[in-house]
Amino acid sequence: MKQITPGEALNKAAAYCTLCERCISEVSTKLAAWGVPHGEQHEIIERLQQEGFIDEARYCRAFVNDKVRFNRWGRIKIRAALSEKRLPRELVNEAIDNINEEEYMSALAEVIAAKRRELKGQDDYVAQQKIMRYAAGRGYEPSLIMKAINYCGDEMDF
Repeated sequence: MKQITPGEALNKAAAYCTLCERCISEVSTKLAAWGVPHGEQHEIIERLQQEGFIDEARYCRAFVNDKVRFNRWGRIKIRAALSEKRLPRELVNEAIDNINEEEYMSALAEVIAAKRRELKGQDDYVAQQKIMRYAAGRGYEPSLIMKAINYCGDEMDF
């Protein structure tokens, strides 16, 4: 494998960061894959932070927003995914605390309604247990899941 110079690594990393939001651990992993020595990785990451290519607070907000809106993930799963990326707990908590509650509950309602449609015709108790496990697997809090399941009617408006 051809050795990459620090300048080339910086340019490649900057281009990598412009595609979408990145956190330090993602950029560090990419730099390591390119064969950049650890000491140079640190310098490149610092430079990218100074120039605004990497901002972990911005990354956390974008990640949380995307996972709630598009993937219909709950807070528990989002928190776990962010902790895997070794992000500061304060940033993760702040981003999760800023979730729009109405949008969050709407996402949960959609997850449950979709699973209900899939389980049409099954015993109510069995269907409720399957829905509970499914929503918990998506990272939603058990108390919110029960509230949504116990809500009568197909339209779940919280």
